[in-house]
Amino acid sequence: MSAFRNVDTNPCMEESDASRNCLNVNNYQKEMCSRYFAKYKECRKFWHNIMLSRRRDGVSPAMPTAEERKQILASFRSMPY
Repeated sequence: MSAFRNVDTNPCMEESDASRNCLNVNNYQKEMCSRYFAKYKECRKFWHNIMLSRRRDGVSPAMPTAEERKQILASFRSMPY
């Protein structure tokens, strides 16, 4: 199992899996899965910005733990991506 399959290191694993599943279900017709790709891209952008902010502020580890990510997401009224 690669490190990117680990929920602690990949905050967008659910979105990644959904994209892959969509491709499988739709016989790899990418145009059918654009919604999933967009959500994955927004997820990656969101957590990348969080990571950059934490690095800039000297917080370690730069990527929040799974528990911290739950708290960050809970602070939003709706899903930020």
